[in-house]
Amino acid sequence: MGPKTILVCLTTVEHAEALLKVAVPLARKNNAHLIGLHTVEALLVYPGIAMHIPEPAFAAFNASQKEESEEIRVIFEKHTKSEDFISEFRLVRAEAVSANERMVESARAADLVIMAHEDKENDRYDQRHAQTQVIRESGRPVIVVPSDYDGPEIGANILLGWSDTKEAARAAHDMLAIADAGANLTILRVVKSQKDALTDSDGIDLAEMFSRHGLKPKLDHREAMGDSIANVLNKAAFEMGADLIVTGAFGHSRAYDLVLGATSYALLRDQKLPVLFSR
Repeated sequence: MGPKTILVCLTTVEHAEALLKVAVPLARKNNAHLIGLHTVEALLVYPGIAMHIPEPAFAAFNASQKEESEEIRVIFEKHTKSEDFISEFRLVRAEAVSANERMVESARAADLVIMAHEDKENDRYDQRHAQTQVIRESGRPVIVVPSDYDGPEIGANILLGWSDTKEAARAAHDMLAIADAGANLTILRVVKSQKDALTDSDGIDLAEMFSRHGLKPKLDHREAMGDSIANVLNKAAFEMGADLIVTGAFGHSRAYDLVLGATSYALLRDQKLPVLFSR
């Protein structure tokens, strides 16, 4: 069964079009309830800091928030007004917590979350690293979309980055909900030294499972050859014309990620296609 509640986090005007080009076709295919979420920034005054904020400053701040929210709502309704599925635009105030926390709270009641690639030039301060926080804390699969994405609908030709982890297993099964019937699926395992994929019994079991769901899987092994796993995935996805990369996310501790880096951070930093992250 496909997703029936899809949450798309519309953080900025600049990213709304790209996000809805991914979210609307998914909602249409699955007759899903599509929620467009925009968080209104809180004007925080920190305790211990003696300062007076003039009333005109508050008025100007609120006016700018209202203007941005209205622009995003117009874009959302432009993409959804002629559709048969149910859609709603939600305006949520951050209040005393960050916008990221509001997104995490809303994500927990969704089957699937769609977010934009991080954009330091346009994201508000309280939206920084929202993708990482929602992936880590919501417990829901998250598709992160490149800021300028204008590619095909997702679900027909998928690349699954596979490793022997619970995060990868969850991603593999989350993917089933959005894969098209009869979709082409490449299960890619990045290995230290080349070996015959036919000896990969775990990978073969996985491919057979997907076949029972009606997908068309193939198993592929590639050596990193000094390249990062993220680059191998991006290159393989380009070669096969994939419309979506699927991967487990943040399988290591935060300390490990900080010191050695991680595939999840690398994909979030440099992605060319929508990526489904599950944790």
